[in-house]
Amino acid sequence: MPEHRPELDPTDRRVIDELQGGFPLSPEPYAAVADKLGISEQDLLQRLERLLSERTLTRFGPMYQIERIGGAFTLAALAVPEERFEEVTAAVNALPQVAHNYRREHALNMWFVLATETPAGIIEAIARIEQATGLKVRNFPKEREYFVEMKLPVRA
Repeated sequence: MPEHRPELDPTDRRVIDELQGGFPLSPEPYAAVADKLGISEQDLLQRLERLLSERTLTRFGPMYQIERIGGAFTLAALAVPEERFEEVTAAVNALPQVAHNYRREHALNMWFVLATETPAGIIEAIARIEQATGLKVRNFPKEREYFVEMKLPVRA
């Protein structure tokens, strides 16, 4: 059965395009964006809530270089036996440090991002996952920072 995709009206498309960069740093940033779009702040907020709840948008928020504020993140992977995949997914996703979790067609078939308040938090989160699942976590810390700004215009 095909996945249901909510329809986007022209204003939804403009909202998504406008919010892909340059969110204003002001006392009332949503009002400023709404004014630029020619809609009310309430309409903008309702549209954002709907787009997020429908999963048209999966995330709306700032991107941080977490290391600059004392935190850490890493890419990690597990080789999960197929018969345990759902169980292990639930155990991994139960940790608040897990930012994203992806299934892959590979020997390492579960990949996830860990984000913690301190570098030691990564080690602790990995230990908790290993203890909860009985599986070895492969840690792939960032070696170099790259910035790739990708904006995808939403067209009709």
